Amino acid sequence: MSIWTLFLIGLVVSSIGFHKFVWFISLGYGFSMAAIGVALTVFAAATPATSPVLFLMAGLMVFYGMRLGLYLLIRERRSKAYNHVMKTQVNDGSGLSLPIRILIWAVCALLYAAEASPIFFRIANGAAADVSTYIGAVLMLSGIVLESAADLQKSAQKKADPRRFCDKGLYSFVRCPNYLGEVLTWTGVLISGLTALEGPFQWIFALAGYLGIVYVMFGGARRLELRQNRNYGKDPEYQAYVKKTPILIPFIPLYSVADVTWLKG
Repeated sequence: MSIWTLFLIGLVVSSIGFHKFVWFISLGYGFSMAAIGVALTVFAAATPATSPVLFLMAGLMVFYGMRLGLYLLIRERRSKAYNHVMKTQVNDGSGLSLPIRILIWAVCALLYAAEASPIFFRIANGAAADVSTYIGAVLMLSGIVLESAADLQKSAQKKADPRRFCDKGLYSFVRCPNYLGEVLTWTGVLISGLTALEGPFQWIFALAGYLGIVYVMFGGARRLELRQNRNYGKDPEYQAYVKKTPILIPFIPLYSVADVTWLKG
């Protein structure tokens, strides 16, 4: 199996974005990662002496992608507030030409392959599992649990009070705990493969995938901040909340990225 097989899988699955633009980076993202996780599982099974922890990480990627894809699908089907935001505050891609859509599609698929590449390269290089692999697996699992819990808490809070911002549970520590979980997940994936990477291409590809998804998460945090500022900016409780709660990384006093215009969600 080649790393470009993962890219092709991402292309095929995320092509649903041609039906609905946002699916390139929502449903297409989740289900692409699940499909890539399946491919990694098959690859690991076909490679002699693959460590069990790599099977675990491939399985975690399947779970991660399916959970995220199904969560986003259910939210899109059931949440009136979410659909209102998507219709009024999110670019639907209608003004983009076909070549630009194709470029976005290809870049997304390449990012998805790059994110998973540290696991792929460890299997492909025949590198045995070591301390970094186990640390990475623990971080990956922790990130998935954190993101899942944050999504559940947000759904519960919005159901209880659709017009209020989320500030309870994990949202009392950081304003975007789901994005924090995402960053933690892919930090674990990167760490798991660091001692197995060989040559400039593998290093560049793996680091590009990690830095790419971190950039996307901070861009998403900025987009959420701008939207919440419009919706709750006059609420004194919201103003107090954002002044004391870091936007994405706990214990680091970064409270706003609204003015960082080069961040795109």
